[in-house]
Amino acid sequence: MPTPLRIGVIGAGRNTRLHHIPKLKKIDGVQISAVVNRSRASSEKVAQEFGIERVHNHWQELVADPGIDAVVIGTWPYMHCTMTLAALAAGKHVLTEARIAMNATEARQMLAASRARPDLITQVVPGPTTFLADPTIMQLLAEGYIGELQSLDLHVGIGMLDRDAPLHWRMNREFSGVNIMSMGIWYECVSRWVGPAKAVMARTRIATPYRMDPDRGERRAVDVPDHVEVLADLSNGAIARMHWSSVAGFMPGPEVWLYGSEGTLRLEQLERDNLRLTGAKRGDKAMAVIDIPENKKYRWRVEEEFVSAIRGNEPVRRTSFADAVHYMDFTEAVHISSREGRRVYLPLG
Repeated sequence: MPTPLRIGVIGAGRNTRLHHIPKLKKIDGVQISAVVNRSRASSEKVAQEFGIERVHNHWQELVADPGIDAVVIGTWPYMHCTMTLAALAAGKHVLTEARIAMNATEARQMLAASRARPDLITQVVPGPTTFLADPTIMQLLAEGYIGELQSLDLHVGIGMLDRDAPLHWRMNREFSGVNIMSMGIWYECVSRWVGPAKAVMARTRIATPYRMDPDRGERRAVDVPDHVEVLADLSNGAIARMHWSSVAGFMPGPEVWLYGSEGTLRLEQLERDNLRLTGAKRGDKAMAVIDIPENKKYRWRVEEEFVSAIRGNEPVRRTSFADAVHYMDFTEAVHISSREGRRVYLPLG
């Protein structure tokens, strides 16, 4: 029987209730010992739903709780840095929801704090969109299926412009920082295949400058773009063209094209957890489906990896704070480039 691991949850949002709490509870020797949500009532509701012993009134109380060994942070990005620094200072392991922080500066503060406490495990929830295909794509690239990478094209569309949609927290820089739509998630995914970008040029647009905030009952300015186009230089000299939009109706995708000197790969997200990989090499007449063997599909194991790392059985691979700094550098570079109209070189720090 492993030594009991007592976990406290700060912010029990959808992803935390869907994944973190139930999957942690299934691991032998893991206890969800305390929770604190945005209100006492919502905290008690979560505690009752999942059989959690203690409810705290404030997140600081949970971090200071001597009966907690590790903290899961499920809040919006605006609190990730503050809570992570406090939890590490209190000697707690940390699993934080993505995106890791509001900006690259906060991400670096979190990385520095984690390195100052090598006895503690830190992990950020990874972008899971391409999990099932990651090992196969990485193997094909390593084996030279496409030869030398020349260009990467990424298209991620949400749908037609909806001017009547209410203000979502992801549209509010106060809560989301420089994060934009699913940009950080997809960039994290493709970075696993080709590494981080070296330079960025970007254009962004806010199509609807004001939306109704249902929490405040008033119209508020939208300060997070809903259309992004990026040109990025990759480490081998290839060019990446990346496009995210919630206003481009019927835009192809989500999809990623990898064009090489000897072949081409295409990954399509047909629906959630349904990916199609196709490819063609020099001399082929058309693209053909590439089978992704079951034994090569990487699947969600965030909670298992977190606990296993705490117990000293494996390192954190998806996703480390160091990797998260890379995607926050890219995200902030997009923000700076679009605001100042210039190329931004990476890393920022």
